Amino acid sequence: MNFPLAARLDQIAPFHVMELIKLAAELEQTGRSIIHMGIGEPDFSAAQPVLNAAAAALAEGKTRYTPATGLPELRRAISSHYQLTYGLDVAPERIVVTAGASAALLLACAALVERDSEVLMPDPSYPCNRHFVAAFEGMAKLVASGPAERFQLSAAIVEQEWGTQTRGVLLASPSNPTGTSIDTAELASIVELVRERSGFVMVDEIYQGLTYDAPPFTALSLGEDVIVINSFSKYFNMTGWRLGWLVVPPKLMAAIEKLAQNMFICASSVAQHAALACFTPEAIAIFEERKSEFKRRRDFIVPALRELGFKVPVTPDGAFYVYADCSAWSDDADALTRDILNQTGVVLVPGLDFGPHTARNYIRVSYATSMPELEEAIRRLREYFNLKRPNN
Repeated sequence: MNFPLAARLDQIAPFHVMELIKLAAELEQTGRSIIHMGIGEPDFSAAQPVLNAAAAALAEGKTRYTPATGLPELRRAISSHYQLTYGLDVAPERIVVTAGASAALLLACAALVERDSEVLMPDPSYPCNRHFVAAFEGMAKLVASGPAERFQLSAAIVEQEWGTQTRGVLLASPSNPTGTSIDTAELASIVELVRERSGFVMVDEIYQGLTYDAPPFTALSLGEDVIVINSFSKYFNMTGWRLGWLVVPPKLMAAIEKLAQNMFICASSVAQHAALACFTPEAIAIFEERKSEFKRRRDFIVPALRELGFKVPVTPDGAFYVYADCSAWSDDADALTRDILNQTGVVLVPGLDFGPHTARNYIRVSYATSMPELEEAIRRLREYFNLKRPNN
């Protein structure tokens, strides 16, 4: 190949997690028993009502393009979901159905991020979020956010870090990799501070349906100018269907629709028709039962990790991740997780992808797998650490 690649690619790092997953797959092919606690994918597949709706859509030929903003009936169903779950009126006209949350973030960044503009986000955070900013030649400014801030930004941090090039803030609540939500009062303060500076606030709420210790909350309650991203992948267990949504201020809608028409035409029509079944009482009962199972797993894995010598400085209140400090055992989380994989067959993820602040001392543990698998993983890890000398 003798033609140059776009310079923006230099700002987009490889996803190191995938290298670990590839190594795990190689071990599995040799016959090793591997317990996957790395990838953030629910072990539950789409609920039966959703599968039935998809089959019906195919049988009825509902496979043609939809409007770029999504099926009107699905936008109305999402609007009703906000009313029933959060007591909040969100007009269907503000909702855009997208090809996964990734497409929602892509559209929002395409509309709001300019060359050399800066977007604040916490370190640690999900790596793809900063790469969406980089894709439009903006700069993601990762700000060290530790246990005192629940690994989230605070209003004081935002005020301190806001500069002449800062355009907005991108948060996730609950967060990947930490499973922690931002305090609602703190988020309200951030929104007000950014509003005063004529900036934008984007909140990734793809795990919002999986919160365990507090009443349901959405950043949309803080004003129509807050942009929210959500997904059918996590709470609704539709990961491979690639379906999400974006809620935007009314004044931004025309720009987002224009971008959606050009970039995607529309999200999968079959997935959209299937997703309508997500909001039926039968399906919601299934999702709530699965949510209770995730909470049961969290309540098992957090104390188990602490007993193994990991520090879990903030108990996760959502998603299906634990962000654990491994410094009692190693100051190189990448080397530790590779050794654990080779010795025990348990896949854990180092902090390497999530930002430099916690790269060496933290690991992410996903409990999106069955309880018997989690129990076996802890048994193997206990044997492993019984033979290992603690880090001095």
